[in-house]
Amino acid sequence: MLIAASTRSNEPLHQAAQMCRKRGRIVLVGVAGLELSRADFFEKELSFQVSCSYGPGRYDPEYEEKGHDYPVGFVRWTEQRNFEAVLDMMSDGRLDVAPLVSHRFVIERAASAYDLISSDAPSLGVLLEYPQTKLVGAANDTTTLRISSSAEPAAVTLGFVGAGTYANSVLIPAFRDTAARLKAVSSATGVSGTYAARKNGIEFSSTDSDALLADADINALVVSTRHASHATWVCKALAAGKHVFVEKPLAMTHGELSVIENTYRNVIQSGRAPILMVGFNRRFAPQIMRLREILGAATGPKCFVMTVNAGAIPDSHWTQDPDVGGGRILGEACHFIDLLRFLAGSAISGHGVSVMRSNARVPDTASISLSFADGSIGTVHYFSNGHKAFPKERLEVFAQGRILQLDNFRKLTGHGWPGLRRMNLWRQDKGQKACAASFVHAIEAGGGSPIGFEELLEVSRVTIEVNEALH
Repeated sequence: MLIAASTRSNEPLHQAAQMCRKRGRIVLVGVAGLELSRADFFEKELSFQVSCSYGPGRYDPEYEEKGHDYPVGFVRWTEQRNFEAVLDMMSDGRLDVAPLVSHRFVIERAASAYDLISSDAPSLGVLLEYPQTKLVGAANDTTTLRISSSAEPAAVTLGFVGAGTYANSVLIPAFRDTAARLKAVSSATGVSGTYAARKNGIEFSSTDSDALLADADINALVVSTRHASHATWVCKALAAGKHVFVEKPLAMTHGELSVIENTYRNVIQSGRAPILMVGFNRRFAPQIMRLREILGAATGPKCFVMTVNAGAIPDSHWTQDPDVGGGRILGEACHFIDLLRFLAGSAISGHGVSVMRSNARVPDTASISLSFADGSIGTVHYFSNGHKAFPKERLEVFAQGRILQLDNFRKLTGHGWPGLRRMNLWRQDKGQKACAASFVHAIEAGGGSPIGFEELLEVSRVTIEVNEALH
């Protein structure tokens, strides 16, 4: 027996038990009170089960995100097979859903549809109808939509691969404020890409990422996919003759880094000079640029203490998956290894790591020690066990009997430094816009990358080695 009621009352369960035959089965599809009567179930030996929406596999990231199916011999009806069966019956008319539709609204009247279903007026299935969108091209289950009219030609024409939360909220808007032409964005399903395109004036949205590689207009690719695919996209873009801006990390393993290095050097030998840049935006923040200027005039080694109050995230988050995100030390702490490398202005000569053991899927509370060729030392404390009331990112620099302190990229204070007592900003600036602008300007000017290739390799190698040491 199926219960599809929505109530806090226990009565539906009681009534279902009264109506059920001996050794029957009751499945709760809806929401109802769950104070069961032992007598109801004991006397008839009834079975009770709460149904998970769509079927087995729902809420399982191994199934839904990684595509690891359940063997049909053990789980006959999974989420996917349920959908396939229903769609198959709808297509050949065995399942007629037309009588379930009581109202239709064009999307422009969506508010009226919600007013209806939230009112006491009778309704059943309420459909929202969208206008037919012109397809620029569709093949092999991929779709490209024209979102806006073509822009004027520019020295830099960008294509974006990946349109996740960070890309939508920070990265794409940062490039929108440059002189670059934003031509296309691709995403797995097209939904997030289309949203990004409409929000930022991008001309096309597509589910075919390879089409961006083949587009002769696009001379620079911005990669903001999940970490496991970064190295692949960097190599594809370089081989296609495009400049590349990739979100950190550049690579997850030494093998991936070696492939990137070989690909880049082969492209250079062929006579092309692509710019490869990683989104290490912290070094472009205005207060960091001021620090670099001050420290450049200082003599002798420096001491750096970088404290990152990262906060906890669940083990189920994709960044904590060793195969997809690689963990937060690999994916986020690299920012601060690069930052100290930039401020030291000297190569990293040694490193070590101490990790706090916990039940986390991937360790994300650790202290990373760095030593530099000029005698400077630094420590990155990346902690997930702090409190949000404390600054999220704090940098302290000790040199020549003086101290610099930067809190949350808003408040910079100097102790004993002539000409700098403080440099405060009205709002936080971690350098994202300046980072994007420097990439675009480097292409326009025909110069080298804002971050040297050898330095990118150095920081990436150290980060990978630190991550390996955690385990």
